[in-house]
Amino acid sequence: MGNQDLNVLPRPAMAAEFVPGHYFERIGRDALVRGGRPLEVDLGCGDGRFLMEMARHHPERDFLGVERLLGRVRKVCRKISRQQLENARVLRLESRYVVEWLLPESSVSRLHVMCPDPWPKVRHHRRRLIQTGFLDAVHRCLVPGGEFLFMTDHEEYFHWAEEKVAEFSRLARLEWEEDSFFHPKTDFQIQWEAEGKRMWRLRCVKGR
Repeated sequence: MGNQDLNVLPRPAMAAEFVPGHYFERIGRDALVRGGRPLEVDLGCGDGRFLMEMARHHPERDFLGVERLLGRVRKVCRKISRQQLENARVLRLESRYVVEWLLPESSVSRLHVMCPDPWPKVRHHRRRLIQTGFLDAVHRCLVPGGEFLFMTDHEEYFHWAEEKVAEFSRLARLEWEEDSFFHPKTDFQIQWEAEGKRMWRLRCVKGR
């Protein structure tokens, strides 16, 4: 089987699903960024609640959700189609791979990572998404002045991310109050905060 065969999607693409022209090359900038519109990427978009609320609130921007589970992708694509959100699409792939190997340089205005797996056991920390190599890829794909937003319910993982960002040094820390800008809550966040627990937020910007 050749590389061309490996790139064929083994099922018909769904409405609102984004399928790259090739899974082993960077996505062409024109395929993602329509007419210079800002692009926001939601890694691990889950049930799509955040992705769709952002798309409704910002019709002047484009939104790409990334989710590896086919069942979730199908559900979110159906919701997007029913709500006729033409500025939202979903890509079915693993988040780290998309950022490190597919997103084109200087293409993303905001990159969102919310409540990723904290891998709490020390022996599993190497599996955490927030690593130096990942931050280097985030920096590359962000436009000048673009933002990286990380949110977690896991305090230790938050401090880990803080340390990684400080060590990386090419992303500057910004204040992130709850009312700083429109940022809808996920179902998980609503449930977590209803139990009296807090979310930990990290907001960074790429220098111009």
